Amino acid sequence: MYPLSLSETIVAVSTPPGPGGIGVVRLSGPQALPIAKSLFQPRAKDKAINPNRAVFGVFQDPQNDRPLDEGFLLYFKAPRSYTGEDVVEFSLHGSPVVLEEIVRLSVVRGARPALRGEFTLRAFLFGRLDILQAEAVDDLIKANSLAQARLAFRGIEGALSKKIDGLRKETIGLIARIEAEIEFPEDGLPVSDRRLLGQIDRIAGSIETLIRSHATGAALAGDVTLALVGRTNVGKSTLFNDLLEEQRAIVTPYAGTTRDFLRERIRIREASFALVDMAGLGRARSRVERDGIRRGKKIASAADGLLLLIDGSRRFSAEDRTLIDSYRKRKLMLVLNKADLPAKTTPADLRKRYPEIPVLEISALRKKGLAELREKINELFAPIIPSDEIVVFRTRDKLLLEEGLAHLRRARDMVARGRAIEMIAEEARHVIEVIGRLTGEIRSDEVLNDIFSRFCVGK
Repeated sequence: MYPLSLSETIVAVSTPPGPGGIGVVRLSGPQALPIAKSLFQPRAKDKAINPNRAVFGVFQDPQNDRPLDEGFLLYFKAPRSYTGEDVVEFSLHGSPVVLEEIVRLSVVRGARPALRGEFTLRAFLFGRLDILQAEAVDDLIKANSLAQARLAFRGIEGALSKKIDGLRKETIGLIARIEAEIEFPEDGLPVSDRRLLGQIDRIAGSIETLIRSHATGAALAGDVTLALVGRTNVGKSTLFNDLLEEQRAIVTPYAGTTRDFLRERIRIREASFALVDMAGLGRARSRVERDGIRRGKKIASAADGLLLLIDGSRRFSAEDRTLIDSYRKRKLMLVLNKADLPAKTTPADLRKRYPEIPVLEISALRKKGLAELREKINELFAPIIPSDEIVVFRTRDKLLLEEGLAHLRRARDMVARGRAIEMIAEEARHVIEVIGRLTGEIRSDEVLNDIFSRFCVGK
């Protein structure tokens, strides 16, 4: 568990591991400045160390005054710092040996090595960030695209936090209206069921929008799995290589070449996907093929989206129909492959049979239609993001929002059924409690440990 005592000064390298042009060591805590001064000698003898001003000098071992490197010291005085405490940052050459020696000397002088995420944890404990903003810091650090980085930065600025705070205030208003009738029934101002339902629906609608945004957030974060599904020898591995733009999967003219599965990341515009190639689904001729098919079905059942390939050079069969019917309730695209061969199944045939499922014709072998396929994948599995949209990236946040929505739906059902007003108020109070857990107002050591342990050391 994380130590919640703030009396210690912590230190860590805050740049990624390995050599680099510049490295940063960060100290935070009550002794950050005294420790820093013991390791740093300004080049100009009369150069004072003042807040928010970089000072150039030499880093040295205080026991023998032997210089280690030169660089800058930057001091941030509490509470105007990232953590809310006194913070000092050393910027020097990015030698891992020198950086670790600066950390060691800081520890000798009284600091403690920071745990994973402890700088951001302190920022949370000092009220500089709430949990949603802290999660956004991690999202920005690990962003897979500029779109994700921009949205994560909006989270750091508090866009999601402000939205959640607005929902909290609306829910408090709902509770106040209900409790006024409970406390002062003699005033003759009964709460209108219609007004209650309208207010609940507004709050629920906002929460539903945030929950739906998680699909976009997951796509931007590379958490969306797309499975290539189809019968044997329909061209799944060829398409897999085409989308990766490298020869990752073995391709032969023989059916059943792929026995296991391959998983690789692809990027389409601003979204990142985990693409999975697997064994063809159908009749197995050996135990190995049966195992491959079993694994393939398991992956397909867990995937966020499916690209189901149909061989356009063959007549549409009962096996094709069975395969599509087994997945038609999923997020699915039909990809009619082998457009370079005489057609026996056409896009029009598939659209007539399955008008609700997107259909696209390609030739994976000739690389025909791939640009349009990429666009369709992006359109179907990673919707375009409006510039002012707030996106939920974390599954934790989505689950809490769903919990809050469930309480609101129960409250709405109670209003519609004429249940006691006290019961409706209790459901609304549960929404406030869920929001408190979402932002960290209601703290749990277990939740804090899980969230902040995901951060890079020193962040």
